Amino acid sequence: MRILITGANRGIGRALYDGYAARGDSVTGTTRGQASEGWVQLNVTDPASVSGMAAQLKSQPLDLLICNAGVYLDKGNELGTGYGADVWADTFAANVTGVFLTIEALLPNLRAAGGKVAIISSQMGSSERAGGNAFAYRASKAASLNLGRNLAVELSPDIAVGIYHPGWVQTDMGGAKAAITVNESSTGLIQRFDALGAETTGCFEMWNGEAIPY
Repeated sequence: MRILITGANRGIGRALYDGYAARGDSVTGTTRGQASEGWVQLNVTDPASVSGMAAQLKSQPLDLLICNAGVYLDKGNELGTGYGADVWADTFAANVTGVFLTIEALLPNLRAAGGKVAIISSQMGSSERAGGNAFAYRASKAASLNLGRNLAVELSPDIAVGIYHPGWVQTDMGGAKAAITVNESSTGLIQRFDALGAETTGCFEMWNGEAIPY
């Protein structure tokens, strides 16, 4: 398989990159830092950077695009003091607009291979699992869920789109007390991405395959 993973330089993205590389897939990761062999420089919040990334790939067939890059800028913030307009703008720029721009830019690559798209979202975007707080992050993940569901309709049956919660993972974002390791998460996610197809497009699932209510 030919795979591209955004935000693959650390955390879940890096574990996915290493997992695919270990099984022999052709995998490219994106990073905001210096690019090297097997890596492309990308800032998903910068349209020019997204266009430049797509130009580098030159419509090469792409079997799987994993939109993993994202931010959690309001973690631990409190209502009344921690939700400035910049937090909202920067959160949506990365978690929603960046996802859309990346997918749109790589549609020729995906169409060339009959590929599929996996969006790393969160169960915190589920309206039925509303838990309060983290308002910007929750709203952005709800928006990325909505985006993925609508893209699944728009791109069917040629390109399948799935939306996934990676679990509460022991990363910089999840913290040391999180429930599962990055390897547990990435192994489960790879299984879910392998299972994604025309019959399951639009799915909203946990890393272990459990369906999440919208």
